[in-house]
Amino acid sequence: MQTRTLGTTGPQTSALGLGCMGMSALYGDSDRSESLATVHAALDAGVTLLDTGDFYGMGHNELLINEALRTAPVAAREKAQISVKFGALRTVEGGFTGYDGRPNAVKNFAAYSLQRLGTDHIDIYRIARVDPDVPIEETVGAIAELVEAGHVRHIGLSEVGAQTLRRAAAVAPISDLQIEYSLLSRGIEEAILPAARELGIGITAYGVLSRGLISGHFTRDRKLAANDFRGMSPRFQGENLDRNLDLVDALRKIAEQKGVSVAQTAIAWVLSRGTDIVPLVGARRRDRLTEALGALDITLDADDLSAIEHAIPPGAAAGDRYPTEQMAHLDSEH
Repeated sequence: MQTRTLGTTGPQTSALGLGCMGMSALYGDSDRSESLATVHAALDAGVTLLDTGDFYGMGHNELLINEALRTAPVAAREKAQISVKFGALRTVEGGFTGYDGRPNAVKNFAAYSLQRLGTDHIDIYRIARVDPDVPIEETVGAIAELVEAGHVRHIGLSEVGAQTLRRAAAVAPISDLQIEYSLLSRGIEEAILPAARELGIGITAYGVLSRGLISGHFTRDRKLAANDFRGMSPRFQGENLDRNLDLVDALRKIAEQKGVSVAQTAIAWVLSRGTDIVPLVGARRRDRLTEALGALDITLDADDLSAIEHAIPPGAAAGDRYPTEQMAHLDSEH
């Protein structure tokens, strides 16, 4: 397994990480046994970085990772690195009601995560969205205290803009910024990515397949389950979906010429953007994981990259990446 280092102060991880959210929530029903088998397969392949959130299934995802690690070979378990997002407030019905970044809340969230994960430390800890009522300095300061106490190894951030990134980095070392980055979501390239590189902060890129939209497996006639949040995503609706899948068709031609899949091409493109970027793949099944790992063997030359840029130029995506009310929570978009 190829490795990359998260920034100048962060850990060395596998070049691809496994995003575990879909195993518990937001993409419709999942198969628990297949989810566990997929985590085991990832660990066996040398994937070390497992990404989760304490609010994914209201703790379900952390418990799933706990079980996966407990039943994995000791050597694989010891190499695993867990990245946890916290701060989202939920209702019994599954709704989201905001974010809490107060220092006492940060430490409370961490205590519960450590218990569910069955570990004595969290490798990377980050608030999922900036709490608009709490200065980022206070939230990061609380995580820094958890680092000092040995409960957290590294401090991360999620979906913050360049200014917030600088403010946070002035408080404590930041290992990485987790943020959406794909052929359809290139907003970080203007200011956020340059700021991260100036500060020595790595990028863990989620949504590299745009929630399956540019995986090559999503079809125009696919019916999404009622509990699949993509049904509310602007990019998956009406004319937007048709326009975005036209982009995928253009990418498919390039992939076919190289003898690889659309998903592998899209992941390889993110990998090509810099060795300070670690893509997170949200595979929920072993076959999808195997396909994603194949991207590590793909080299995109100058001609390939030019063709991809022509097929999906910056800003080509139709629709925002989240519904309007969720876009409002993204510090990275302001």
